[in-house]
Amino acid sequence: MPGVILGESDNFDYALRKFKKQVEKSGILSELKKRQHYEKPSIQKKKKEAAARKRLMKKMRKMQMM
Repeated sequence: MPGVILGESDNFDYALRKFKKQVEKSGILSELKKRQHYEKPSIQKKKKEAAARKRLMKKMRKMQMM
């Protein structure tokens, strides 16, 4: 769970930026968006396979450029 401890010299804007960075890094917002609507297991599997295919194609393009 992200959290920010402020020192005496830290201001609110600094703490807010630090907190937002920690939330982004932990993946809370992406998890929230993913869980916002129910997704059938078959659709989850299709999305996962499509993402794997996309990663593979990207890797192959990268290897061809070298």
